[in-house]
Amino acid sequence: MSVPPVTNSNVARISVGIYRLQEDPEVSLACKEAKESGYDFITLPIARPGYRRFLFEQPKDASGSRAMEEWRKRYVFSAQDLVLKNADFVDYAVGKISDWLDLDSSDHDIRTNSEIALKQQISWAGHLGLSAVLAPFPADCPMNYARSLNSILDVLTYTHVWMKIPLTLENSGAQDTVTWEKWNTFRTLCEHPTKLVIALEVTAQLPEDKILDRWFAEPIRAVILPTSIFLTNVKGYPVLSRRHQVFVRRFIKYKTNFMIFDDMRSQDAKGGLSAYQEYVRHLNRTMPDPTQIERFSTGYHDFLQSPLQPLMDNLESSTYEVFEKDAVKYALYEKVFVHRRFTDRMHLTVLYPCFNLSLQNMKANVWGDRVTIAFSDMRRWKAPEKADILVSELLGSFGDNELSPECLDGAQKFLKPGGISIPASYTTFISPLSSTKLHNEVAAYKDLTHFETPYVVMFQSVSELAEPQEVWKFVHPNKSIEVDDDEMPINNFHNTRYSKRIFEVKESGLLHGIAGYFESVLYKDILMSILPATHSDDMFNTNLSAIRCEIGNSFLEIDKSHESM
Repeated sequence: MSVPPVTNSNVARISVGIYRLQEDPEVSLACKEAKESGYDFITLPIARPGYRRFLFEQPKDASGSRAMEEWRKRYVFSAQDLVLKNADFVDYAVGKISDWLDLDSSDHDIRTNSEIALKQQISWAGHLGLSAVLAPFPADCPMNYARSLNSILDVLTYTHVWMKIPLTLENSGAQDTVTWEKWNTFRTLCEHPTKLVIALEVTAQLPEDKILDRWFAEPIRAVILPTSIFLTNVKGYPVLSRRHQVFVRRFIKYKTNFMIFDDMRSQDAKGGLSAYQEYVRHLNRTMPDPTQIERFSTGYHDFLQSPLQPLMDNLESSTYEVFEKDAVKYALYEKVFVHRRFTDRMHLTVLYPCFNLSLQNMKANVWGDRVTIAFSDMRRWKAPEKADILVSELLGSFGDNELSPECLDGAQKFLKPGGISIPASYTTFISPLSSTKLHNEVAAYKDLTHFETPYVVMFQSVSELAEPQEVWKFVHPNKSIEVDDDEMPINNFHNTRYSKRIFEVKESGLLHGIAGYFESVLYKDILMSILPATHSDDMFNTNLSAIRCEIGNSFLEIDKSHESM
């Protein structure tokens, strides 16, 4: 007896379209059939196949030559050359640019006429108000294709170009990165326009996971699933292999559009054309329930936030409420208390006036005389007695980036000889990062300042190009610092750090910036970490990301220096 799959009724509906290899479909009939088969959109050619006469048919006489030159001068469509003739189905259709265009042909007439036809088709799609057009995969040397397309993208206000990119080329090996390299060359020639995105065609043979990961850092707007890559289950219905299922489910989390490609040659599976979209929706419905951290992080993915300045800014209570939703972090701190026996008396220092009032209310209603609250900077407070344990929660996404070392160096004078600090240490790591989405977010500001600003980000549309490496570490209490008569550090040079790291990148990728992580030893073997290799289960993960670095160098130089305390 088989166990039916668990269906997750809380998942959002995904968009699944149909793309059939038909050169001259009847639009209203094709849209009607697609809707009846359960599809959310359809991909239709913009121009009819007869339109290729302008590329490959030479004028036979003077009148034909005159007509060709008039067409070049005005480059307008006639109604007989169009499949999409009006805006009746604009909300349901994605336009398809003709595959037979050859913008890098060595033949002057073919190259020139292809460029004109490309402008015609995209301009017509923009005029109709189509949300997207599907563009063909670039050839080996797509210089003129890139130049021509880039000149059109600048004038589009609404329409995006989905470039069809296969995962692998036919007969290529699992290590093949040719298609990514072609895509990277093309978008670089186009100067990384935001309106140029990818329609990734999944192939029967999937590359290795490291190569697949690269694509999740790219602007993939649609995933094309050819009917030829589907298998047939025992009941005759189309299904994907286990590995393909895992790959598709990763994209479902990204809310990507899906497109079933029917080459009109594959044998129809049981259930007809609708069976394919039903299967993709089945994968969506049977997605695992989101974890606590996934529910909490909704809306935070790839959102750029400037790092907090807790010593400079009086943070709002809503900010602390967000912190407190990270239950794993506080559970780890509570785990420390199991190891250590605390006295009944505690001293709290608070710097912000509003926060002080909130804590005074807690003291009056909950804590009573067990807790003493001091409205003071922890580094300058005069403690009535020495403490056994110094507990703090000052870690930023880069470990030390919110001045934890500077604060704890000034506060460690409260400790008795042999007293401990929680956390006891924290270590910072970095890795080279690729993310078109984050790069475009920063580039939209059109200035250098934002490129040189570190951001706190919960990563999603990213790919790490190499494993993270350690860059520096802080240990508390720090017994090696020289102090003045008030037991304050004489200067802060002991907290400056400099590190140089060399990363070996084995697969092709585009370096956009660096990612920062930390792991912290709270006490003995109790570790709190956002480093992927040691990540604390279900802990809210916001990483520090710098989006600009020198790509020409084989190393990254990182400097940490705090001029003020």
